[in-house]
Amino acid sequence: MTEPTTAPLPASSPARSDGADVVALVGGRVVPVVGDPIEGGTVLMSGGKIQAIGADVPVPDGARVVDVSGKWVLPGFVEAHGHIGIDEEANGPMGDDVNEMTKPNTAGVRAIDGINIADEGFRDALAGGVTSAVIKPGSGNVIGGQSVAIKTWGGRTVDEQVIAESVSVKSALGENPKRVYGGKKQLPSTRLGVAFVIREAFLKAQHYAAQRVAAETKGEPFARDLELETLARVLDGELAWDQHVHRHDDLATALRLADEFGYRLVVNHGTEGHKLADVLAERDIPVIFGPMLTSRTKVELRDRAIENIVKLAAAGVRVAITTDHPVVPINLLVLQAALAVRDGLPRQTALEALTINPASFLGLDGRVGALAPGLDADVVVWSGDPLDVPSRAEQVYIDGALVYAWDDAAHRGRVVERSERFV
Repeated sequence: MTEPTTAPLPASSPARSDGADVVALVGGRVVPVVGDPIEGGTVLMSGGKIQAIGADVPVPDGARVVDVSGKWVLPGFVEAHGHIGIDEEANGPMGDDVNEMTKPNTAGVRAIDGINIADEGFRDALAGGVTSAVIKPGSGNVIGGQSVAIKTWGGRTVDEQVIAESVSVKSALGENPKRVYGGKKQLPSTRLGVAFVIREAFLKAQHYAAQRVAAETKGEPFARDLELETLARVLDGELAWDQHVHRHDDLATALRLADEFGYRLVVNHGTEGHKLADVLAERDIPVIFGPMLTSRTKVELRDRAIENIVKLAAAGVRVAITTDHPVVPINLLVLQAALAVRDGLPRQTALEALTINPASFLGLDGRVGALAPGLDADVVVWSGDPLDVPSRAEQVYIDGALVYAWDDAAHRGRVVERSERFV
């Protein structure tokens, strides 16, 4: 965990910013991820957006210039699957709002309603260069609820940090729902039952959507159902279907169900995905892989290995990397990528798995995931190559405002507190 300190931030950065100031990061190795690295490049930020990047970017008069010579400048990382803020650090059961495990289908609940932005995990995210996170309900239920994409710092409330209020619906196959509801002696207690819950829910959603259209056509009132409304949005392609799945047999079930109902499938975890890598690649089904730094705590993790993401990528599967925070602390997202590189994942693929890929999978790439004009000014200055373990995030900008800086003298990070930003 990153401990705050009273050490001052760099003089070029204010304790409070509304994002309107012009900031120029100059002289660093700029890595846009979507283009070639730029040696001695400049990133120009204003109004919360990236205005320009390049080797010869004119810096306007009056801009605050930050010399980052010898540093690496990258887009903020995107955690594609985490529970930060709804499974709070060190708060025990009172800070655990991940699973509403009172019935197998809770499609109507929303992660945003349980997020505590004062969770210490958000500080850890900044220390690890993570500026965006997709926060999802857990995998205790067959259908867990709606996820939300937010920035990892900056608002007085979570609503002020939202990138997209509804991104996907979380669903789980395999051991988790079997264990939860089998222990209660109710449906589902088998894999057959888990698939039945999903299939029945979508059949009801199809019927609901047809009834809604009929009522609208006739101008008649229509009784809304929050669970079926959510699933209808999945059927319409508006929301992705985030499928928690580890074993290859459960993955086959995930593909079968997606074929039946035609929704946009995103595999979450996919630790045995390499066994069906050619199928996933042919169908262009992405995998949010991980977490990697865990032991084999249950049967479906028996074949878990870091090298499996290497096999997925080699087969042409688009991959992202997850910590599943707090399963693995979110600041170790980049370490997992570094370990994957050690096991053979190309460095460029690893960077894409931390940035543009997770953003693209979940429809956030119009805002985050790369350094490009028009995208949000979520930029991280690293001491060196972030895939080299000794490197650290030295400056973190969200929407163009400095929110975190490393203090060499104190040997710790300094977070710009909300009390400083919102006087």
